Amino acid sequence: MQFGKLTGPLPAGRRAGSATVEAAGARPGASSLALAALCTLLFLTFLDNTVVSVALGAIQTDLHAGVTDLQWVVGAYALTFASIMLACGMIGDELGRKAVMLTGAGVFCAGSVLCALAPNPQVLIAGRAVMGLGAAASEPGTLSVLRHIYVGERARARAVGVWAAVSGMALALGPVIGGAIIGVWSWRGIFWFNLAFGLAALVIATVVVPESADPTAARVDAAGTLLGAGALATFVFAIIDAEAAGFAAPVVIALLCAAAALAAAFCLWERRAPNPLLDLRYFRTPQFTVPNIAAFCVYFATFAIFFFTALYLVEVVGDSGYTIALVFLPMTVLMILASLLTGNWTGAVGPRWPITTGCLLFGAGLLITNAIISPHPPYAGLALSLALAGIGIGITVTPVTSAALGAVPPQRSGMAASSVNTSREMGAVTGVAILGALVSSRLNADLGGELQRLGVPLFYKSVIIQAIETGQTQVPAAYAAYKKIIDELFGAADGAFGSGLHAALYLAAGLVLLAGALAAATLRDEPDR
Repeated sequence: MQFGKLTGPLPAGRRAGSATVEAAGARPGASSLALAALCTLLFLTFLDNTVVSVALGAIQTDLHAGVTDLQWVVGAYALTFASIMLACGMIGDELGRKAVMLTGAGVFCAGSVLCALAPNPQVLIAGRAVMGLGAAASEPGTLSVLRHIYVGERARARAVGVWAAVSGMALALGPVIGGAIIGVWSWRGIFWFNLAFGLAALVIATVVVPESADPTAARVDAAGTLLGAGALATFVFAIIDAEAAGFAAPVVIALLCAAAALAAAFCLWERRAPNPLLDLRYFRTPQFTVPNIAAFCVYFATFAIFFFTALYLVEVVGDSGYTIALVFLPMTVLMILASLLTGNWTGAVGPRWPITTGCLLFGAGLLITNAIISPHPPYAGLALSLALAGIGIGITVTPVTSAALGAVPPQRSGMAASSVNTSREMGAVTGVAILGALVSSRLNADLGGELQRLGVPLFYKSVIIQAIETGQTQVPAAYAAYKKIIDELFGAADGAFGSGLHAALYLAAGLVLLAGALAAATLRDEPDR
């Protein structure tokens, strides 16, 4: 990879020739153990992106949570994760990647306890936000430390392939593990599982992972952190609030304007900051920019499956956690295999065609899923279409990560790792918000038409939507005489939900296919040396 194509000096304290503390305390033969420990910790943070997806129906019923609450259960984790991950990458570069990583794991465990004991949706959302803060501190170190353990590009590509396989495995295993835990216990068991898993990872990483840092690192870009987090948070709040209030509501318009202003201020600040949170000069090269775009698009589309498809299978189809786990199992296995096999492929040919191929397969899987999902889906066909999507996701993860790391000097590995991970989490949180707004708008529009067809006053539309969104669709005994018409109403609502899901899957597939086309058009065939 060529770094010299970027003009101008690196920021102060980040020059290519500056000294670094490389894997302090490492001993010969310890790299494999360190990789295993890093991947153990990585599994923890990636798992929680999707492990709650099959628990949403149970959470909805148990805590009487609405769909907006469920969006925040997913979104609060991704939002805090994305908002401070870049800053945590810089903090790790300065204070020690291992120390910051382990501190984050401890915070993650604390958030898991809060979620497990949550008596209402608000506490659960708060706990998920705390977990996201911990994940943001711990995850960048799992990738940037690899750069200092494996200095050869081919060896690093293979290690990143293992890292990507574990991240893909965690992402894919989320619904399977979550479904199994719900089947034998409850949704709260997911968070006790997180606690046990987190404490084990802390012990392992403390013993075997070497410390690494940049002794010349400058102070953390606090202003950039606040501006970036503020821009993302106000945008997500605006999209989710628009589901109820509409995009013409003054508060939504104000939030969108604030998000745009904060985003512009972030870019202006980062261009002038002596030690920027995100060095915008690296976006001049497609080798850094396109992988970040692809990471955003892939995770945006992933939550069309893990959030909305899973919720549809629970709410409309009526599937149990066990059934959903079985449907997602082939996708899980093939996503893992694809990530493992793509490491060597990326090292041999470069990231261009692996990213393009992965996006193409993912988009095809989404379109096929969209064609066959229904209130009575063919489970074999659905499992195969999700498996195709899983292969595409697995193929894409490795080259996206490897390309971004290879496009920057070793001194900025923390920034590069955090940039890719932030792009993923931004895709997740904006995907949940935007796709949720799309599903909600179609639900409202289509249900209104169905109510008119059935001769039911539109006054009852909000009551029916609230009942569906909170999982309270059982007809009380006192209304047994009206069961037929009520069942028709809920059937109409299920159809409207399905219409929204189809629109979300179409949008997600289009975005992924565009990312693949961009990779094919702009990236170079540049194998690792």
